[in-house]
Parts: sequence; C-alpha cells; structure tokens
Amino acid sequence: MKKFEEKTLKTTKIFTGKVIDLQIDDVSLPNGKTSKRELVKHPGAVAVIALTPKKELVLVEQYRKPLEMSILEIPAGKIEPNEEPKITALRELEEETGFTTKNLSYITSFYTSPGFADEIIHIYYTDQLVELENPILGDEDEFVEVHKLRAEEIEPAIKNKLIYDAKTLYAIQYLQLKNKY
Repeated sequence: MKKFEEKTLKTTKIFTGKVIDLQIDDVSLPNGKTSKRELVKHPGAVAVIALTPKKELVLVEQYRKPLEMSILEIPAGKIEPNEEPKITALRELEEETGFTTKNLSYITSFYTSPGFADEIIHIYYTDQLVELENPILGDEDEFVEVHKLRAEEIEPAIKNKLIYDAKTLYAIQYLQLKNKY
C-alpha cells in the first residue's frame, strides 16, 4: 500500500554496525513539504516458540544492555546474509538452547518497530524438541541461560517483568489462543 507515500530525496548514512545501520532520509511528504526520517536498517531476525514434551516453554535469559537488565525471551537471532529464515531459526534454537527439532513450522512475521526500523521477525513453532548430545556453542559475546516455564509460571514472570518483550508476549498469546499451552 502506497497511500501517504513519502518519497526519498536524499539518504545520509550515519553508522554501519554489526547488527544495524543508521541513516537519515530527507523525504517529500504527500502535502508537498519535506521532512527528515531517522531510520534503523536491520537484516531481519527469527524467533522460535519451543515447547518441551512436558509442555514447558523454552526461554533464554539474556542481559539486554538497552534495558540494563536480564529478561526471559524465546530463542531468537539475526538472519545472516543470504540465509533462509528457517535455517536461522534452527541454528538459533540449537545455539541458544541445546535443543534441535525436525519439525519447525512457520507461524507469522511482523515488523518490530515500523516507526523507525525495518526489522522484520519471522516466528516459528515446534513441540518436537530433541536435546543435542553435543550442544553447539553460540556467539562468543552472548551469554544465555535456558529456562523452561510451565503455563502457571508465565503470568508471574510477566507481572515481575522477567518476560517483557513483544516477541515473547506474542509467543505466549499464540500458545494460549491455539490451546497448546
């Protein structure tokens, strides 16, 4: 849909990083005026809703520097160049949790913060986890701890802000709506 389209007149690159790039676009507005848009460019990400055979939701605890605290999240990660999202999802599941699966189903995709970023996240689901005999080591600058929460543990975790991000809250709602949890 192109209603209210803003045409880019000029792009100024501000920063190129490991995870994101930043730019400022000068745009022409639908009313003929001009404005500036600060944009975050991101290669995209995946996340996995993973249930154990005991119907526990697999989460990873990770320190999030922008929040200055650790939170519990569904396993997730950035898509590498030319990598299919499903491959990324399986890799992240294995690296972050020590589990793998032969049955990974695509659920949906959504933009995380469309007001300033183009990051899209692809969500997958599995309830057929297999524990890896030799877990794959994750990124050397990433420290995570695996947690498995039963359904009755979720609400207190949300209330206490241990679960506090949109993709994980989406995952919980998905499980509840589909009567999987």
